[in-house]
Amino acid sequence: MRYVQLRAFHQVALAGGFSRAASELNLTQPAISDQVRKLEEEYDVLLFSRQHRQIALTAMGERLLAITHRLFDAEDQARGLLLESRALRLGTLRLAADSVHHVLHVLTAFREIYPGVRITVSAGNTETIVAQLRSYEADIGVLGDMAPHRDFEIIALNAARIIAVVAADHPLASRRSLALAELAGMALVIRESGSRTRRLLEQRASETGVRLTYAIEVEGREAALDIVAASGGIGFVSEAELRGDRGLVRIALDGPPILMEESLICLSERRDNKAIKAFLDVARDLS
Repeated sequence: MRYVQLRAFHQVALAGGFSRAASELNLTQPAISDQVRKLEEEYDVLLFSRQHRQIALTAMGERLLAITHRLFDAEDQARGLLLESRALRLGTLRLAADSVHHVLHVLTAFREIYPGVRITVSAGNTETIVAQLRSYEADIGVLGDMAPHRDFEIIALNAARIIAVVAADHPLASRRSLALAELAGMALVIRESGSRTRRLLEQRASETGVRLTYAIEVEGREAALDIVAASGGIGFVSEAELRGDRGLVRIALDGPPILMEESLICLSERRDNKAIKAFLDVARDLS
């Protein structure tokens, strides 16, 4: 087994194709294909299924990818250690957030200290963010309601209550508060399955014996709020995440507050990565 063979396999798996992997490694496609072929032949395994010019990881390939993720992340950590004097002058930090609003203060402070680090932010719900962290597609997640887990380092950020929102011309716009029981049978706009807002709302409804029905189910917070603003029904959002009025009216939900707790998380095995550690340290200082 050679390093170049594992690197070729890893890049093909990440890129989803031989030509894209060759471009990213500055090699020719035949060279990449040859390295993967030799690896498969040497161990008599099939790492990729190849059909109609499409490739997909086999079960063995999936298992090997989990190992090469750790291998090349360790290589990055070793490089960072050896180049410590230059650490955090350059590089990229990938954040995946269910709502970036909760971490804006940390982003601002981090950028002031480490202006050379490029930050990318992608959106997702709790399920997709955890999956991105586990697959090394993201470095740090911003999400809530994360129970302690040995696989993750978790830092609490803040908490905000879930509220109802309606358009200014909605019949309920004059109400200051609503009981969940009053929402039964009303036209509700709800986030997709996997949304934490939806899960917490449904959990409280179940506890109080209220059956909610949804008129519109939509993926993404902004899309849901746009529909509510267009008089599409009653929506729900964390109070901290409601930015810009959109003509929306806020209505409190009666009873104990349904709290959305936000946290920063990363894989425990990656917490010593220079950029990840620096970002978490800034968050700890601000908290």
